Formats: sequence, C-alpha cells, structure tokens
Amino acid sequence: MLTPNRAVAQAEVQPWGNITGIRSHGQLYAFESSLRVISANGKKIAATAKEMQSPTYNRRAGSQIVLTRIDSLFFGQTVTEDGTGKIKVALQVIAKKDTTLTGVFFCLTLPAAEYGLSKQMLSGVKEDSVRSDAAAVANSFVNKRVKSVEFGAATRKLKLSFDSAELILVRKDSLGNLQLYLPLALNAVGRGDIIEKTFSIKVSGDIDNLPVELAVNTAQPGREFAGLGGNFRLQNPKTDPQVIDYSLQNLRVAWGRVEMPWRFWQPDKDADPIAAANDGKLNPFVLKSMQMAQRLDSMGVPVILSAWSAPNWAIVGPPKLRPGPDGIWGNPLDHSRDQAIYKSITDYILYVKAKYGFEYKLFSFNESDLGINIRLTGEEHRDFIKGLGAYMASKGLQTKLLLGDNSDANTYSFIYPAIADPATRPYIGAISFHSWRGWDNETLGKWADAATKTNLPLIVGEGSIDAAAWNYPDIFQEQTYALEEINLYVRLLAICQPESILQWQLTADYSPLIGGGIFGNKEPLHPGQRFWNLKQLANTPAGLQSMPVSVSRPGISAAALGDNSKGIYTIHLVNNGSTRQVSLIGLPAKVTKLRYFITKRKTNRKTNLKEAHALELKDGAFKFKLPAVSYVSLISE
Repeated sequence: MLTPNRAVAQAEVQPWGNITGIRSHGQLYAFESSLRVISANGKKIAATAKEMQSPTYNRRAGSQIVLTRIDSLFFGQTVTEDGTGKIKVALQVIAKKDTTLTGVFFCLTLPAAEYGLSKQMLSGVKEDSVRSDAAAVANSFVNKRVKSVEFGAATRKLKLSFDSAELILVRKDSLGNLQLYLPLALNAVGRGDIIEKTFSIKVSGDIDNLPVELAVNTAQPGREFAGLGGNFRLQNPKTDPQVIDYSLQNLRVAWGRVEMPWRFWQPDKDADPIAAANDGKLNPFVLKSMQMAQRLDSMGVPVILSAWSAPNWAIVGPPKLRPGPDGIWGNPLDHSRDQAIYKSITDYILYVKAKYGFEYKLFSFNESDLGINIRLTGEEHRDFIKGLGAYMASKGLQTKLLLGDNSDANTYSFIYPAIADPATRPYIGAISFHSWRGWDNETLGKWADAATKTNLPLIVGEGSIDAAAWNYPDIFQEQTYALEEINLYVRLLAICQPESILQWQLTADYSPLIGGGIFGNKEPLHPGQRFWNLKQLANTPAGLQSMPVSVSRPGISAAALGDNSKGIYTIHLVNNGSTRQVSLIGLPAKVTKLRYFITKRKTNRKTNLKEAHALELKDGAFKFKLPAVSYVSLISE
C-alpha cells in the first residue's frame, strides 16, 4: 500500500551543487535545483550541471558543501540535514567584477509527472508585492514576496520557507515542469558584493511500499557474463600498488585492461624498440605496464591493451592532451605512416609474448571517437581495424581488435562503418563502450543490438558514472554515488548483456578503497561501500547467461543470470526506494533455496556483503523483504 510519510530527510546532492531530491524511509522525493545566471538580454542562461564547471565537494558532519563558479560569480552552497524531515540550504555568492545581468537565481524544478497539477500556497503575501524588475524570467505566473511557498500535489508536498519575505517567481518550462526561481541578485552585481540567503526545503507524501513480483524467464538465455573486470592503468606510483594488491586479493577479476604507453615505447619512428628493450633500455613506465599485464595473465585474467596517446611521429600536428580553443580533443593518425604504426604496435605485443610468455586478447585506442588522445572517424576506425588486424595476423598473433572502446554509450554511430564492412569481421574480438554517459534504455539497447547483429561479445571497457569525479573525491564515499553506480551496472547486465564490466579503476584513481593516503586521506586503507558493491557483483558465478526478468513495480532494477544445464542462477536487485515485500517466480522447481546477500548503508549503520538466512521456495515462489536503498543478490545453492 501507499503510506504517508513525515520523517527524517536525507538530501541527495550532486557534486556540482544540484540537489536532486530528498529521501525519507528510502523513498526519494525527486526534484532538481540549480544555480543559474541569466544574461542582461535574457538570451543566455548559465547553470550548474554535470561537467559544466569545476566544483569542489566535501561533507562535514551532516552538511554537504559545494564550491563552484560561473564566470566571475563564485558560489558556496551548504546543504544540511537537520533531522526533522527537512533540509536547510545556505547560499553565498561573491562577485569578482561589475556585471550587468537579468539576475542570479536559485532555481528549483519540480517534475511535471508529480507536480504538474499541484496547487501553490503562499504565506505572507502582500498586495503590493509584485516586482516588475523580475519580469524578464519569461512566463512567470507567480511574482511575489512571500515567507513560504508550498506545492501540493496528489501524493507529494514540497515547501520552501524563508527567514524573511523573499521574492519568488514560478513558471512552467517547455516540458510542463514547474520551476521556482529565487533571485539572489537582480539587474546587476558589483565587484566585491557578497550575497547570502538561507532557507529550508521540506517534503512529505506517500511512500511506495506496495509488494513487488519478479518473474525470471529461464527459457530465453542470452549472452554469458564472465564477471566483473577492472582497469589497471598505472598513474599513481605511490598509492596504486596497495589498491591493486587489495583488489586482486579480494575480488574475482574476470577481465583486465592496461595501458600501452606507446609514445614511450617508440618515440623515434626509425628506432627498433624491440632491440632497445633487449639491450635493457626499456622505458620504466613501459616495463611496469607490461608487468601489470603479466600479473593479470598469471592469474588467468584475459587482458585488453589500450593506447591513450601516440608518439609524435604517428600523429598529425603537435600532441593535444587537452582540448584546444576549438573544443576538439586529440590528434588524428598520420595515415602516410600506417605501416610503421601497425609495426610499432605489433612489435610491442610480440615483445611481450616473447619476454613474458602471454598474448594480449584485445587491442584498442582509448576513446578514439572523442580523441583521448588519438582521434579517429568511424571510417578511419573501420580501416584501422582491417589494416592492423591483417598485419598482426601476418605475424602469427591471435590478438584481435576492440570495436569501439567509445567514450560513451551516446556515440554508437562511430562503430557502424566497421559493422557494415564484412572485411573487418575476422579481426574484431569484441565490442566496447564506456558507461560515463548515455544511460537511457534506448541508447544502451543500441549496443546490445550491435552485439547481437555481429555475434560478438560486448564489454563495458570503463565502468562508472562520473568521468570528472576525481576532481571531488569525497563523493566516492556518498551512498548516493555508490547506489547510482551499482544501479547502472545492474541495468547494464539486464539491457546490454555484457561479457564483463571493467571498473574504472582498481587502482588509486577513482579508488573504491578509502584511506592509505589516496586523495590525501591518511586513514588506514579500507573498503568503502563501492568496493563492497563490486565484491558482491564479482561473486556472480562465472559463465552464467543473461535471462529476462520482469519487475511489477517501478524503483527496482533487476538482472537475472543462469545456467540451465547446471541449475545455477543469480539475481541482482537494486532497490532505489523504500522497503518492499518481494515474490520471485520463474526459477526451475529443482531450485529450492537461494542464498541472500546484501550491501547497504543507512546513516551510521552499514551492512557490507552480509549473508542473511537462505530463502526457501514456498508455494512456487521465493518471498523476502527487500530493504530500502539496498543492493541484494540471490544465488542458488
């Protein structure tokens, strides 16, 4: 049933400053705030958003603090959970120069699906409170000074309360969402101005705790999931080794990905890198990267070799390790030297095979669709696969090429030229994309379709959710981040059916471990919630096939895997909402018990990969409780 709720609030704050909702008893009451600056002519709106600024984020006790900047305006935002079912927001704006503008605003967007028909209740309204100087916020139908404003909908209420009467503007956007604008400054700001405002946001409403039915279809097995993988690109000599050691000792790693430091392997086109290596002149970073791959191979882990950048002789123009003024990343290859390029890469793989006795399974240029830092078109990517693939095969290598290894799921059209050319097929070993952006079902489905069409494995070459998170590493310890990351992985399992998801990274970079001097944290090294989530996923038995699973209610992500011949099944569930009673059906009758594992975090209490009592089949179903905001895995005995 749906039950009303009036309880303690937990603010979900993104590291760039946007508040995306308030949780209570696991139920997320969603909205989204932003800080916005509207230009003097009203035509330009700059707003806080993912990857649009360079913010800092940290948590102190019960407060989340974000510092960010839009042009010459410096913002500080502190969001505090005060334990009474509401949050407090304290804002500060410092102007660094004189600027004429329409205004600087705190904006709150309420989703049309929940608040589109809501009523607005104002308190402290005066008849003379309309302010014409704020009319530039188009289509505002409320423009008054109030002490508070409440939006009341059928199942939701949201109330903003101010210390003193504040001007508010309310409008609807093009999608029908309600938008409340709270002006922080209007018309102009002067250099040295400091503006401060404090207010509270309170939500209440129904909690969706209706029972849920999960139904697994074991009659339609799909692609195999080998297990969780990891990236092992070496970047931090002092702190990487401890994270690598801990990860490899405590996780079952099914795939690995390492760097080929190509520009250090052969900086001179006319040099013989193999001869130099045999003479003891191998670059130390190249040596460590090769040894990292050897370590993975010695554990039975197949290894992907990826090049981020190229030697100067292999590219057009001066090396671009950052985007230029035109916003374009990376350098194209110099195709007049294709044969030398093929030889240089192949020599690297041949040297490792001769020296260390193993062969890389796959090769790629990292994110060449974008240019990190080698940039190719889809057609160039197609031709490179054919050229290097044929060259490696002529040297007796079994190494194949990765199709794609794209920067995001959004850029799927990059792989289409290679898919359309049958001549590429002998040289492609798998398809790959990185999960930083493009999480909607339709986009993820494009990659699943490509794998089905080509009959190739699909690998998520870099798994995680925020490519800029290294700038604000405190976010790695937040439940919000951990839950969103594992929720994406479960969705990837269900939609894309990948052979592996390779965590970015199992090193100190984006570390799932806390302390050990990483990001300046001097605590003893220990696993965070993200690590426990990864370990729980990594415990999936190897080689199970993806199977369809339906969920009768929203808010739960589910992925099912199984082996009908062995009678082994695993169900991964992420509950994004309140506690639910679940009934699981569809497994074969011979499966009578399921082991139950859970990872979650609630205030000061943590549950890390805890095994609860086994579930037993009763009346044709497994019935169990799915705790609020949790990650649960069920594995058949």
